[in-house]
Amino acid sequence: MENSSCPLIFDDQQIITLAHGSGGKHTSRLLEQIFLPAFSNTYLDLLHDGALLNIPKNQIVFSTDSYVVQPVFFPGGDIGKLAVTGTLNDLAMCGAKPYYLSCGFIIEEGFLQADLKRIVDSMKYEANANSVHIVTGDTKVIERQTGANIFINTSGIGISMVDYPIHPRQIKPGDAILLSGDIGRHGMAVMAKRESLEFSSPLISDCASLVPLVAALLNQGITVHCLRDLTRGGLATAIVELSETANMDFFIEEETISVGEAVNSACEILGFDPLYVANEGRFIAFVPQHQASEALKILQNYPEGAQANIIGHVIGASSSPSAALKNSFGTERYLYKLVGDQLPRIC
Repeated sequence: MENSSCPLIFDDQQIITLAHGSGGKHTSRLLEQIFLPAFSNTYLDLLHDGALLNIPKNQIVFSTDSYVVQPVFFPGGDIGKLAVTGTLNDLAMCGAKPYYLSCGFIIEEGFLQADLKRIVDSMKYEANANSVHIVTGDTKVIERQTGANIFINTSGIGISMVDYPIHPRQIKPGDAILLSGDIGRHGMAVMAKRESLEFSSPLISDCASLVPLVAALLNQGITVHCLRDLTRGGLATAIVELSETANMDFFIEEETISVGEAVNSACEILGFDPLYVANEGRFIAFVPQHQASEALKILQNYPEGAQANIIGHVIGASSSPSAALKNSFGTERYLYKLVGDQLPRIC
């Protein structure tokens, strides 16, 4: 993990400050006290400019993402948990088992040392729980604005768990569409925390690793054609994007989509459609119709998949692909992609 060109120190109030011209000793102190104890492994402990990795001779999957959520701590998680599980989930959506992560921190001057330690510990926990090594990284500090900002980039390397591709163009006519759980919890939990809103039922983010669920599907012989996690733009945007990429018409039944009471109430009060609210621990899977029931049982064996359901199917190829949603009254409407951020800085 490289040193920052603007060294970091801790003052008496245990905040991170810029220390121009003081050499590298303060940055070393940050690494020694927080990052290295948390992320220690044979790759990182070499303290080199990069990591020399042992990669199995299979198809390699690589992904990267940046996380800017505000507030950095929210019910059900924090930016550290989000940064690790978010990239793990991106790899899982490609059918890959994650092996290695890098992490880059951009920290605002004035950020609390205790909060940084809490975030790093959260990242350590999630990486260990998924048998993943954080092998390289970087830290930088920016001038103070609010003293409460931290941004994290994580990149990940994984190895494909199957010998066939998993992506939108593999979607087939007749495929069943499975949803792994209830929707809208992450976006509403972050929004409620940010605006200090209180509801009768607690709003808790669904932020979680999806690797165990995907691995279970693949290891138990489900032929998965496509996977997509439901982050920005929520379920509806993911469905429409996949329909357009695959050049297929989709049909979705709204009654089969689970929305928690707390999320539904919050959306009604704030004027949001839960179909477009972001999630950080939910995905959709496209599988052959004859394997749909078996795949559903596999997902429901896991706590994160307890509310999984079959929500629709692929109609067939189309020159003008669309996704139709039928509600409880039997009325159909077309879904659309969310333009812009419905809720800014939720991931």
